[in-house]
Order: sequence, then C-alpha cells, then structure tokens
Amino acid sequence: MNKEFMQRAIDLSIRNVADGGGPFGAVIVKDGEVVAEGVNRVTASCDPTAHAEVSAIREACRRQGTFKLDGCEIYTSCEPCPMCLSAIYWAGISHIYYANTKHDADKIGFGDNFIYDEIARPNNERAIPTSQMMREEAQEAFRAWEEKEDKVEY
Repeated sequence: MNKEFMQRAIDLSIRNVADGGGPFGAVIVKDGEVVAEGVNRVTASCDPTAHAEVSAIREACRRQGTFKLDGCEIYTSCEPCPMCLSAIYWAGISHIYYANTKHDADKIGFGDNFIYDEIARPNNERAIPTSQMMREEAQEAFRAWEEKEDKVEY
C-alpha cells in the first residue's frame, strides 16, 4: 500500500476532468515502479470501454509485451466497475487499491448496480434480449483450439 501511487491515480482523475474526461485515474505498479497509467477517455475517444483501469491495463500489457500482469498492483481513484474488475482479473493483477467507492460514484451518476443485477439474472430475464444461435457451427473453433498443440493458454 503506497500513498504516492494512490495520490498519482487521484491526481490523474482530477486533471482528466479538466481535460474533458471522466473523473477516474489508474496506475499500475510492479516491484515499486510505475508500469502504466490510464484515465477515463470514454467520451473523448467515443469508446465505452476506455475506462481508466482498462486503459492502464492495455498500456501496461503493451509495454511489458504480455497479456498477463502477474506481480502487478493497480491503484485506482475509484472502486472498479464490473467491466474493469473483470479486466483486472483477466490480466492477473495481484492487488487492487481504490479510493472512492462504487457508492460515491453512484452519487455523481456513475452507478453500476444495474450491471451487477443484470449479470445475476438468467439470460431470458435481462434487459437486453439474448438469443443463442449456431452453436454447432461455432463448436468448430473450440475443437480446433482443443486440438492445437502450440496454443498459448490464458
């Protein structure tokens, strides 16, 4: 737990508001060194996935030349949303430090409870209709993956 790294994430979030982005910043650290930083650029880049944590993960992976960030920690100005939390898990980050809570974010219009609620619902009860189709045809890719001898597991 390092206050300087958290302060950096908070400073990024404050500056990002002034630069036209959302109030979120993230810093990824490995062995006491900053690997990457990210800010929320959803509206600036017209990309709903351009959250601070995801942006930092993308940059860290690019710089490290890997899709796994084992041994890295993330300092984020706010508790990660469901998408960012998933990305953090997929990246293999070892520890999450956050400042503002998801309840703080909800108070200023960045609520994610509806997503948590949707994930828990059966597909046929979700707000966005979901329909499965062509499973048998899609199985071909899974069979090819299963048989591939030189695959990179993740």
